Amino acid sequence: MYQVKTLNKISPVGLAHLTESYLLTEKTEDADAILVRSQDMHEMAFSDKLKAIARAGAGVNNIPLDRCAEAGIVVFNTPGANANAVKELVLCGMLLASRNVPAALTWAKGLTADVSKTVEKGKSQFAGHEILGKTLGIVGLGAIGRKVAEAANALGMQIVGYDPYYVSSGEGITVYQDLAEMLPLCDIITLHLPANDATKGMVNKAFLAAVKDGAILLNFSRDKLVNDVDLLVALESGKLAQYVTDFPNDALVGREHITLLPHLGASTAEAEDNCASMAVMELRDFFENGNIINSVNFPKVDMGPLGDGHRLAFFVKDMENPVEEIMHMLSAAEIKVSKIQAGRRAADGIAYVLAEVEITDAHNLLFGGETGAKILRHREIGDKRAHHEI
Repeated sequence: MYQVKTLNKISPVGLAHLTESYLLTEKTEDADAILVRSQDMHEMAFSDKLKAIARAGAGVNNIPLDRCAEAGIVVFNTPGANANAVKELVLCGMLLASRNVPAALTWAKGLTADVSKTVEKGKSQFAGHEILGKTLGIVGLGAIGRKVAEAANALGMQIVGYDPYYVSSGEGITVYQDLAEMLPLCDIITLHLPANDATKGMVNKAFLAAVKDGAILLNFSRDKLVNDVDLLVALESGKLAQYVTDFPNDALVGREHITLLPHLGASTAEAEDNCASMAVMELRDFFENGNIINSVNFPKVDMGPLGDGHRLAFFVKDMENPVEEIMHMLSAAEIKVSKIQAGRRAADGIAYVLAEVEITDAHNLLFGGETGAKILRHREIGDKRAHHEI
């Protein structure tokens, strides 16, 4: 029996994928796994029992990834599960800004008398632009960026994009390898990037100097991508016409030409169901088969369904050749290996090794000597021993 702790409200549709082998618990210290959405976990103490954390969403800034890796705790996310919801809000933001809808709404709400005549006299101040034929620049061509490209293309826009890791799959995007070369072409720019050391503050003075005069900027990705001081200067000068973001803060509230939404990107019933379902299925695949798919702190290791077999899983550190050393250890214990896979973190050398073995009982494995000292954590998977830590 695996115990699962939820730190936020998790969709019942997703939780319904938990089988009778899983039990929801209120006690974090008893949890084998945690399901989380937005709660900050950086100051949280993790028990030795915790093996996995699944984020029902894409961003993982609220989880201490390296600390988890050092403890042999796999962190999963759900890339693409909320992509349609974010895509739709990006299109909404683009249309709001292009047609000056927020300012027009505010003005219209203040009308009190002789409304029809006042509307006809005052509507011209909110005249905007159509998006048909305009050039949309997409910075980051992952699951969301590609969906935005497909939808915008269907609306008659010209699509250009920047992503060093992009592999075309027929979206009709003209891809640039130099961001500074792409930015002057764009009437509208939308950001779809993670927040990391390479991207934090990337929308700065230099970035904004390269954009076309009067461009619209959309940020439904991460707040830390934008330098607010430089952004406000660009808006005040008219370099940027509008900024639409899903991440309000004190510096942006009450400013002209800025539309703030209260982090609605993935806030649809459908997205919450999809993210929760995907997170639960990733946890089940890990616990029941030993597979690591869509982890953000360990490489992919996928040996498919286990069936009636047995697998041994190891988290190891400082092994020059994890597969060779684990194979040697298992051979010494007279355990026959039918297949084995490993994935190693580049940052610190921590690796995950999964071996399918012909075995009925691994309790007599000895982890002494030099190899044993390099094993951080180990687990037997198969039959009723799926939960057993050797």
